Amino acid sequence: MKRTEENVINDTSINYDSFDNFEKFFDLAPDLLCVAGYDGYLKRVNPAVSKLLGYTNEELLSKPIDEFVYHTDQKSTSAARKELRKKVSLFNFENRYVTKSGAIVWLLWTSLPIDSDQVVYAIAKNITYKKELEEERNIHIAELTKINHEFKQLTYSTAHDIKSPVNNMLTVFELLDLSKITDSETLEFISILKSSTEGLKQMLNEYIAVLNKKNAINSHIKELDLKASLDEVLRSINSIINNSNAIINVDFSELDTINFNKGYLKSIFLNLLTNAIKYSKPDSVPIVSIYSKIVNGNKQLIISDNGIGFDMDKVKNKIFGLHQKFNNNNNNNIDSHGIGLYLVYNHITSLGGQIAVESKKNEGAKFIITFKN
Repeated sequence: MKRTEENVINDTSINYDSFDNFEKFFDLAPDLLCVAGYDGYLKRVNPAVSKLLGYTNEELLSKPIDEFVYHTDQKSTSAARKELRKKVSLFNFENRYVTKSGAIVWLLWTSLPIDSDQVVYAIAKNITYKKELEEERNIHIAELTKINHEFKQLTYSTAHDIKSPVNNMLTVFELLDLSKITDSETLEFISILKSSTEGLKQMLNEYIAVLNKKNAINSHIKELDLKASLDEVLRSINSIINNSNAIINVDFSELDTINFNKGYLKSIFLNLLTNAIKYSKPDSVPIVSIYSKIVNGNKQLIISDNGIGFDMDKVKNKIFGLHQKFNNNNNNNIDSHGIGLYLVYNHITSLGGQIAVESKKNEGAKFIITFKN
């Protein structure tokens, strides 16, 4: 007889020895299993927690949980804990812990509050390796973007630089008075040189045209709905927004579509939004405004925040450079690699657009993107 799920659940003949089995499961599970109190202390952990973090059980239970959390993530972790005390379960929450040796590990949490017992049952997966791969991938993408951009600029520059002397040579041929040259062999050489020079000019023009065509094909430009693209990004970083209590104000009433590359647009939204949250003022709710405008016939996208901003006198010529970091002094983002703004700049300029920044230290930042018409 086939055993259904209901048969198994109602089969009282099976002796699960529930307590002993639970103990075995708890002790042998490779994931991190924790019971935490509403008071901010761990009440019980399985051996996987001690093994990963390097602390004894006694050390883990004797200190507040925040003492093990990486300082940059303490604010979002505290906010998540408040939600748990409101009987709101937590799914896919990411934060970093510091091991006893000083290493930083990334954990992905699922936490369920039990209000009657004033405890939270939580399970975490170690996603450090995944995070390191993502960071490495982003660095490689940025480096490749830089190399591709530089190679493209060199190619165009070389083609245009060669065109100038070629045009000068053709001008010289036009100025020659062939009627004064009687030697037939010389006339033949001049004809060959002129024909070759004209052929070289045509090849250069065709080469540049092919480059322009390939760039247009690779860009995959199409009409995009700004709100739909933004909503995709907001869903992907929903936990970051919720954990920071960020307020996102959106207004696309003046311009709701744009001709652009979909992947580039999502990357622009993602990097500028996460930066606005990452570089928010301490003890302040991040507020991000995203809106579109048409100024003198130019289509613009503006993203502004109320964060710590930039000292533009110091960084204005470096703000979009690769691996440029400007906020290390606040000691909140030492893990930043200075990639996001570089990618944003290249996404925009590679398609003929422009980006400008208005900012003052501790007064937020405004990014003004002007698209190519």
